[in-house]
Amino acid sequence: MTTPTMAIKKTPKSTSTVQRARSRVLRSPLFGSTTALILAVIIFTVISPRFIAPGNISLILQQSVVIGILAVAQTLIILTAGIDLSIGAIAVMGTIVMAQVAGAHGPIVAMALTLVVCVVLGTLNGVLVTLLRLPPFIVTLGTFTAIAAATRLLAGSETFQVDGALMTFLGNTVSIGSFRTTYGVIAMFVVYIVCGFALTQTAWGRHVYAVGGNPAAATLSGVKTNRTILSVYVISGIIAMIAAWAALGRIPNADPNAYQNANLETITAVVIGGTSLFGGRGGVLGTLIGTLIVGVLRNGLTLAGVDSLYQNIATGVLVIVAVAVDQFLRGRTSR
Repeated sequence: MTTPTMAIKKTPKSTSTVQRARSRVLRSPLFGSTTALILAVIIFTVISPRFIAPGNISLILQQSVVIGILAVAQTLIILTAGIDLSIGAIAVMGTIVMAQVAGAHGPIVAMALTLVVCVVLGTLNGVLVTLLRLPPFIVTLGTFTAIAAATRLLAGSETFQVDGALMTFLGNTVSIGSFRTTYGVIAMFVVYIVCGFALTQTAWGRHVYAVGGNPAAATLSGVKTNRTILSVYVISGIIAMIAAWAALGRIPNADPNAYQNANLETITAVVIGGTSLFGGRGGVLGTLIGTLIVGVLRNGLTLAGVDSLYQNIATGVLVIVAVAVDQFLRGRTSR
């Protein structure tokens, strides 16, 4: 007599467990972006069988390298509830410095000086945000304008040809089985792996999430809030230097007018990847998926013969949808 009763009592518990698990999956920042990526791949493969060819997949990855690397830095900053509108301008200045100094003093000195310049500019953003307590949007909008103008002055509005094996190394191809890609793509994945590990497996990463989720509570818990935010901007400078190196590997010309929309494209990748603009929620894995979604969308629409202006419209709609979903999920979790 007790066995059926016990079975009946266990059933609701089992059902509720399944429902909770399903709810967690549906609320995961990665669920929507991963689903969107899979659907996009399936749709474009049906439209054009060339889409799934190994050569085209490699092309998508190569086209995503620079924005993909910069998007990691943007993710770190957005996780602290900040934003960086100058990240692309810092990388472009890095390409100009690297190209000019390499011709006069060699590649090693050029890369070292470029690293210093990018870190100083990233640190400047961090100092203005933390010490002067200025809004990150206003700070980085101002530094974006100043850095972009300074880059054009430094370059004299000229484009510099880059020579040398080290300068263009990340543009060299490498075979992984029958799949060919570039060292720049490998470098991008290394940046994601390192930063992903730091965010999920270190105390620093926990502090980043804490500062973005609830800075007051983080401070009461002993987290050095300003130090954590400053460190994120410093690391963004290091990542910008890597992106500059990758940009010269992809196209061996340092152009002061290149990547003018990089700041918006990185934000697009981060938001589509499920990282909340309000901070404390998301991660670099989602950003990688968001970067691939943008790359797949543009490549697939190009193969389908869709005008680039319509591609921009589609990307903009994706961003709005991603932010709306984030708002919805925040509302559901706060109840």
